[in-house]
Amino acid sequence: MLTLFHPASGQVRAYPVEQATNAVLHPWLKQELSAILADLAPLPLDAQERWGRRFREWGFGEEALSEHEWPLVRLVLIWDNLAGHKTPELVAWLISQGIVPLYTPLGGSWLNMAESVQRILVRRALSGQHPENAPQIMDWLAATVRGWNADPTPFCWGGKRWQRRQRFRQRHALGGSCAYTRRPVRRRWQTNSHCERNGDLRDK
Repeated sequence: MLTLFHPASGQVRAYPVEQATNAVLHPWLKQELSAILADLAPLPLDAQERWGRRFREWGFGEEALSEHEWPLVRLVLIWDNLAGHKTPELVAWLISQGIVPLYTPLGGSWLNMAESVQRILVRRALSGQHPENAPQIMDWLAATVRGWNADPTPFCWGGKRWQRRQRFRQRHALGGSCAYTRRPVRRRWQTNSHCERNGDLRDK
């Protein structure tokens, strides 16, 4: 399911497909992003001077900028590191439209909120169902997306799960490296007490 997700509003643009090849993804992506840009209000003059409105502020080099008349940034597109997302033709089109492509780290697809909302939508569409063919699944997914957008749920960073993860890291951090264990490290006194209970004091 090709998916664009706007976390602040909760709105989803999704298109169920049998294959997600570049030939399918890229035209759909350009169509949807063009529609999103068309709905955006014009930038006020004072906004054009704010941080984030120029590509150099997002890490694009000065040399590359000097070779092109790139527009002001209008939209930030966050997605993962699939090879099809880095096609030169597609990236050039994004930049020409004022869209900054930002890629999540390798192995960090969980940072992409579209992945989260996809799991919710798929579960709602298919839970307890017994589809017989791909078109039926696609119809159910499309209907679920329409239902979601009728009463969308906004997403944001820093929820309860994130807070629990932060507390866990603080409890089990290893010095200044910020490395952490996936389970509490057994203290020396715990190990000794365990040996004493088992009548073995050789480790002491």
